Amino acid sequence: MPTFLRAALLLAVPFLATVAASAHAATPRTFAFGPGDAPPGHTHVDADYTPARGYGFEPGARPDGIHPFYFSVDLPEGNYTVTVTLGDDRAATTTTVKSELRRLMLENVATAPGQVVTRAFTVNVKTPRIPAGPGIAAGAVNLKAPRETVDEAWNWDGRLTLEINGAHPAVRTIAIAPADVPTLYLLGDSTVCDQPAEPYNSWGQMLPRFFQPGIAVANHGESGETYRDSIARRRLDKVVSSLKPGDVVLMQFGHNDQKQLRDGKGGPFTTYKDEIRTHVAAVRARGGLPVIVSSMERRAFDADGRVVPSLRDYAEAARQSARELDAPFIDLNAMSRTLYEALGPEGSKAAFAEPAPGRLDNTHHDSYGSYELAKAVVLGLRQARVPIARFVVDGFAFDPARPDPVADFAVPPSPHRTEQRPLGDEVRR
Repeated sequence: MPTFLRAALLLAVPFLATVAASAHAATPRTFAFGPGDAPPGHTHVDADYTPARGYGFEPGARPDGIHPFYFSVDLPEGNYTVTVTLGDDRAATTTTVKSELRRLMLENVATAPGQVVTRAFTVNVKTPRIPAGPGIAAGAVNLKAPRETVDEAWNWDGRLTLEINGAHPAVRTIAIAPADVPTLYLLGDSTVCDQPAEPYNSWGQMLPRFFQPGIAVANHGESGETYRDSIARRRLDKVVSSLKPGDVVLMQFGHNDQKQLRDGKGGPFTTYKDEIRTHVAAVRARGGLPVIVSSMERRAFDADGRVVPSLRDYAEAARQSARELDAPFIDLNAMSRTLYEALGPEGSKAAFAEPAPGRLDNTHHDSYGSYELAKAVVLGLRQARVPIARFVVDGFAFDPARPDPVADFAVPPSPHRTEQRPLGDEVRR
């Protein structure tokens, strides 16, 4: 058994043993929606959010059984188990739930008329603040303005925001309770981060959908970043400051690191590997398990329909680092090539964002593409025998050589947010 796996199993045992009990460790906050009186112990939600109230609807829409809407509630930073009851007395419903900034939690949960179903998932709420700890100075993540302080403020504001979406969305109640569970942290670039709006999406946003309750996904990726930026902007410090033994950190950089090579400020087999080593050491020092992920390829094909590699050296440097550091490795670069070639030069267009008619972004993905890549990451966790793979949803299966048909993909797009929500200084500090 690999050294990393033996260590991870020993670290994970205490946390896995407490998962079942942690969801009941505190009295949940409970909210009721729709007409009529709220059930006992529930707060009836019928107004927009205000700081004084601490909960409510985001401006733009309220539950009507037809349109998506957003609900927010103030919460301290941490992990939470969210339990929703879904259904309509008179009509069939289909509800999709996303959290924070478009993280997919529940996909198309269907109910018949009069049927009520209960579903649960685990979410992470974060702020930029970094508490002081061994080797870490107090401070805050150096957020990018205005991208993170305005466009992506929902990711950092100390509130849990839930997007209730679907063909006929119907939520009856929401219960929220603190959860002392393992956390799966993500560090990466624009192909990993929580993209703020359609048509862009990332595998990090789709990843939570493939895990059962009992583990939280905390996405600390950001657009345009490198391993070096992760250190300089204190994203690594932020993650490490909250790590518990048994937590896992997935790390995928490469696309933007190439710019350092162009500018003569680094290379795949020198600074890139050094910066991976710094991340691995920092995560291990707090008892976490680092997992190295190679970057997926860009969309480019030769005359024979084979993907033209653009990140070969960075993928190989990631592989070498994992081997040298005895760390789990997910070869997303190889799986993405298989996926794109299975879809073909024309079919693969459906996996990439099209920000304007006829203008395809051959680096960044849409919801379908990121959904398939998230499945590839989950497959990689299983193949690498990372202990948290035990939380993967029942019935999961994926083969990148046989991607899901595009026509079958049915995750509804997120509505446009009618009002931006800039971070206040009290949250940023």
